[in-house]
Amino acid sequence: MAVKAMGWAHSFPVSGGVSAGRRWTREHLECLAWTAEEPETVDAVVLTVSELLTNAHIHAHSDARLVLTWDGACLQVSVHDEDPTPPCRRDPEPGAVSGRGVGIVRMLADEWGTQCRRHGKTVTACFRPAAVRQRDDDGRGDARLCGDDG
Repeated sequence: MAVKAMGWAHSFPVSGGVSAGRRWTREHLECLAWTAEEPETVDAVVLTVSELLTNAHIHAHSDARLVLTWDGACLQVSVHDEDPTPPCRRDPEPGAVSGRGVGIVRMLADEWGTQCRRHGKTVTACFRPAAVRQRDDDGRGDARLCGDDG
């Protein structure tokens, strides 16, 4: 069985990178057939991108490299920054303006994790659209790629 995969990559600077990353992500997700029927999943992916880019900018004080990959089963969001320190979940006080990013990503993604790299770390989150879960459960569903005619 042949596996089709596609992906996009872009670097986002510390200044203005988060809003640009959200727009860039939403634009690229429009290319995937399942996104029109799953706006909640798209919103979850965009919010995750926002949280991961923000964490890279605020905690690592570095530009962030965002990679989106779709392999027909999982939309993978990966953000690399220059700080090798893994993210940790915090319990912010009520009213605190930060400290919820890791908890949000954990709640939204089907899977997530961190890999230490030679120069920093990469935080990855996987999203499995309902169409893919349905197909896996009973052999049906439509998770076609952009330009895939069948």
